[in-house]
Amino acid sequence: MGRCATAGTCLRALVKMAIPLCREAQRQCPRTGPGRPPVIPDWVLAVLIMVGVLKRKKTKSAQYRFLERHRRQLQQWLGTGLFPARSTYFDRYRRAQRLYEEAIRLQGLKAIEEGLADPTIVAVDKSMIEALGPQWHKKDRQANRIPAGLHGVDRDSTWGFSKHDGWVQGYSYEVVVTATANGTVWPLLASVATASTSEHTTFGNKIAQLPETTRYVTADSGYDNNAYGEAIEWTEKDQRTGRRFLCPENRRNAKKQRPTIRLSDQTRQRRQQRRAFLRSPRGRKLFRRRSQSVEPFNEWFKSLFELDRKVWHRGLANNQTLILAALFAYQVLLRYNHRQGGTNGQVRWILDQL
Repeated sequence: MGRCATAGTCLRALVKMAIPLCREAQRQCPRTGPGRPPVIPDWVLAVLIMVGVLKRKKTKSAQYRFLERHRRQLQQWLGTGLFPARSTYFDRYRRAQRLYEEAIRLQGLKAIEEGLADPTIVAVDKSMIEALGPQWHKKDRQANRIPAGLHGVDRDSTWGFSKHDGWVQGYSYEVVVTATANGTVWPLLASVATASTSEHTTFGNKIAQLPETTRYVTADSGYDNNAYGEAIEWTEKDQRTGRRFLCPENRRNAKKQRPTIRLSDQTRQRRQQRRAFLRSPRGRKLFRRRSQSVEPFNEWFKSLFELDRKVWHRGLANNQTLILAALFAYQVLLRYNHRQGGTNGQVRWILDQL
């Protein structure tokens, strides 16, 4: 496998690969509301933030110091004489998450177009990361009270539970990745929220953004939702989409719903069809791809960007930008690795040379 000669060569290549995607993401989600557009475009800030994240600078101050030291070089790569002031960088950092969500979607489509990612089977999952600072317990949170001596609490963080992580006070990200056998795991769609945010509210908007060639969507029982199954498998005109939703039933939720929700005969029949397909040999084989794709991906991703213990910042907006920027950077690393002759997701060597 080829290796870049210097850290600057690697970083320049990554920046050049990110620029057109961030430009297009800005075009796809333009600013709205009163006031003039900012002098420094959003895409420029997005690329600069990505550089700070790639260098694994864990505070905005550390990121900005690195960027300022390499200001001339970065301006040359970006093709602009503009550079944000420290206050501008800090303020715009908190507002970059929407652009990154779109940039991740666009880069996923580009990887599919280039034949690097196969979205025939995808897996969706929510993973949690602990917040900075001490734990803020439920009774104190409800009373909006911070006990004496408990300094540095992240007020935006919330408590969430998963079978994998247990109880976590912090934030969560939801990612849709490719899960086709023998293929590199590619993130295609992503969003970030607090740890308590339910899967029943986060995945709905992503269904319409799934690649056209996706045929199977796998998820754990936390995503057991008739609305998701209907949206994935059926059109508004009650025609088959050609897709299948493979998701184990959440029997606990079913018991809670039974006294208050009456399913129509059609909904019940479609739910039974999904259950039967999941239990079939074909369904079981397809569903196993989830444990071989998105679950290992979460471990790789967190370890690569040193998010396996805690997030880097306080505040929801800051951490939305951080995690989405890291996912976008991961996609860029995968594409660069392919250009260097790599055929897998082993990209740590690139970060180690930056």
